[in-house]
Amino acid sequence: QVQLVESGGGLVQPGGSLRLSCVASGNIVSIDDMGWYRQAPGKERDLVATITKVGSTKYADSGKGRFTISRDNAKNTVYLQMNSLKPEDTAVYYCKAALWGNDYWGQGTQVTVSS
Repeated sequence: QVQLVESGGGLVQPGGSLRLSCVASGNIVSIDDMGWYRQAPGKERDLVATITKVGSTKYADSGKGRFTISRDNAKNTVYLQMNSLKPEDTAVYYCKAALWGNDYWGQGTQVTVSS
């Protein structure tokens, strides 16, 4: 079994920054792709950014130039640095890890951008 635990969410003013972290634990040898997704109230869960095992990244248009995804393979951890946050970034942010041919999800962390 694999568990993912996110942290780093919270309340931030527009223009502020947050850094999300997600640690994977359990039966892990090697994690393939890792990523961040978000879900706002009443909306579907959308891709924010993904990163491969060797560090190739992909971003949704909404976060390009503002968000940076990174990972530490030795720590089984993925990060999301979010800068210049906007009210429309408000959502529950989930991390996902692909391994053993399956996708594993964390429980989510709330990010609220409001003055």
